Amino acid sequence: MANYPVIVFDLDGTLLDTLHDLHAAVNHALSVHAMPPRSLAEVRRALGHGVAYLVRQSVPNDTSEETLQAVLASFRSFYLAHSMDYTRPYDGVLEAAARLKGGGKRMAIVSNKPDAAVQDLHRRFFSAAGIDIAVGERDGVPRKPDPAAVFAALARLGAEPSEAVYVGDSEVDLETARRAGLPCIAVAWGFRDEGELIAAGAHTIIHHPDELVQLLNVE
Repeated sequence: MANYPVIVFDLDGTLLDTLHDLHAAVNHALSVHAMPPRSLAEVRRALGHGVAYLVRQSVPNDTSEETLQAVLASFRSFYLAHSMDYTRPYDGVLEAAARLKGGGKRMAIVSNKPDAAVQDLHRRFFSAAGIDIAVGERDGVPRKPDPAAVFAALARLGAEPSEAVYVGDSEVDLETARRAGLPCIAVAWGFRDEGELIAAGAHTIIHHPDELVQLLNVE
């Protein structure tokens, strides 16, 4: 692969294993509103499209829009307070990020997670490892797979799309990269398995963060 100087990372399922905290927040919000819980597998399948989509997929089908918004508010409140209870970087991620930074790469995170949580997670786990900036869901910027947040992150890094490669774990990330005109490296350790990634059009799939360092020609 070409020696791209800029890397744009997805967050959940790519850099961080956030599944258990998201599952806990979903079931807390459902419990507050006397709704049945969802399994870990059900939450996993609904991830990647942002929290509004996650909550919409988790409530019963006949839930009114007003109630849906109330459940979403309960989810957001709980998750902001508990987004780091069980969340951890995947094995090898921090070491790979440090090696990439040492090799001169500029790096950004672009996530559909609410921006406040994204900034907290970036500060806690990734700023010291060399990932320069993070962009989360916020008013005025469409969620992925719209490429607007990717372009915003590249602008903050002073980079052009032609300089960048995208790294993600889902069909949403593959579509985001396609719309942004970036090549995509898919990771097989996240929220979609390898078969799902291939079905979504992935051509380059890695199984450990060390492979990313090798692909991008960093010693």
